[in-house]
Order: sequence, then C-alpha cells, then structure tokens
Amino acid sequence: SAFITIQEGCDKFCNFCVVPYTRGAEYSRSVKEIVNEAKKIILNGVKEIVLLGQNVNAYNYKSGNKNFRLSYLIRELNKIEGLKRIRYTTSHPNDMTDDLIDCYKDVKKLMPFLHLPVQSGSNKILNKMNRKYTREKYLSIVKKMKDISPNIEFSSDFIVGYPSESDKDFEDTIDLIKEVNFVNSFSFIYNKRPGTPASNLESVDTEVQKKRLIIIQSLLEKIQKEKNKKSIGKFKEVLVENRLKNQERFFGRTFDLTPVVFHAKEEDVGKIIDVEIGSCNQNSLFGFKKSL
Repeated sequence: SAFITIQEGCDKFCNFCVVPYTRGAEYSRSVKEIVNEAKKIILNGVKEIVLLGQNVNAYNYKSGNKNFRLSYLIRELNKIEGLKRIRYTTSHPNDMTDDLIDCYKDVKKLMPFLHLPVQSGSNKILNKMNRKYTREKYLSIVKKMKDISPNIEFSSDFIVGYPSESDKDFEDTIDLIKEVNFVNSFSFIYNKRPGTPASNLESVDTEVQKKRLIIIQSLLEKIQKEKNKKSIGKFKEVLVENRLKNQERFFGRTFDLTPVVFHAKEEDVGKIIDVEIGSCNQNSLFGFKKSL
C-alpha cells in the first residue's frame, strides 16, 4: 500500500482549523502526473493506492476549459493493470458530489469504505464550526451511498467539548454515531488553535470534556468490537502487507481498514488473499489463510 498526494490546501475555513492559514488555498496536481506516479509505484509491487489531500475530494484539476474532479481521476486509476485497491482521504461532506458517489456503483477497485469527518451531530455546533452542512445533509449522503453500495462502511472524526457544546448537542452526536454505526473512527477533545476564530470562544469545562470523550470512545469501541465479532467464522479479503517482526504471522487489512493478523506464507506478501477469521479483539481480527 502506498500514498500519493493529489491535493493540498483547503478553502473551507472551519472555525477550529489552521490548515487554510498554514497550507493556503486548494491546489490540485495534474491527472497525468498522478497517473504516471501510480504506474511507477505499481511496477515496484504496490497493489493499493491511497490518494491524499487536506481536502481530497475537493480535487479539481483545470486544463483548458475542462475540470477534472476526483471521480475522473479514480476512473483513470481504475484502468491501470496491477492495481487492486483505490482509497482516498480525508474528505469533506460538502465535496461528496454525485459523480464521486456514482463511482461506488461500478469502479471495482474503489474500496467500499469512506472516512468522512462529521465532527459533531449537532446542527448548532456544526454552524458554530462553520462546517456549512447540517446533520440531515450528512445523513442524506450516508443514505445515498448505502443505497448505491450496501456493504459500504464509514469512519469519522469527532470533536468533543467544542465551545458552547451542551448536553443536548453531545447527545445529538451520540445519536448520529448510533445511526451510522461508524468503524475505525477517531475522537478528540477540542483544543484551541491560535489564530482561529474558535480560539476566542469560551471553552467547555475540562472535566466535562473528559467525561464526554470517555462516553463517545466507549461507544465507538463497542461498535467496532461488535462488528469484529460478526467476522468470526467468515472469510475476509485481506491485502497482505508484511510479515510481523520476530513472528511467523503476517499483517494486512480488510476493505474497511480493519487490521488482520494471520498465518500465511512469505510469497503471499503483496497479494490479496482470503483469510478465515478465528478470533478478534477490540481493534483487530486474527485468522488463517484459506486452504493453508
């Protein structure tokens, strides 16, 4: 698995974020440059490409009178022989356009997994963050994508204890997590960034922030553990990344980035194999290569 940076900068100006001030305006590399880089690393054995950007789905390369968005780039990469998996991160909900969502219908190499940060489930807090979408808009994107790709999984980022976040605002976030069933997600206590609009706002009590973080992380961990338990006894397609140091076991990931530790063979590295899951813990799956 390898990363290719395709886009830098951000024009969103969320009130808690320094990226627009430190990285500048959104800039996209050319399709040709990215495809050529992908072909080179695939010749060196790469099977999976992760497209990177501060706001990756804002990718929009302009050439003449034409604009080439992320959907076009993904379809071009999908044509490359030897490439098995395509991913991209991190995305903004406002740039989940229909042409990008449609890729999940027929681009077989595009993994049915999306990291789509929501930050909060409260419309009041989303507005104070200047996220420019509502809870309802976010959920409509999730529904649209699930209708197109029923097996798709979502992960997200959550900021806990943002200035003026009430108990009701926090409960709205908890309800949204339960509705979407996020996997492999991240949550953080709000931390002031000097120079951002939110840095001038009054902070939520530190102890309240800590308690809320424990609640949200416990819920996310419970969802992940329940999902992992459902994988026991099933076969999962795993990209074999490497052999674990000082061990006979190997490491890889499923389509939704769940870590898998399993018994396989040295020649399996770089291949996508079926692994029978025998057990799990909160974060990882454990198993054996099929017909080993």
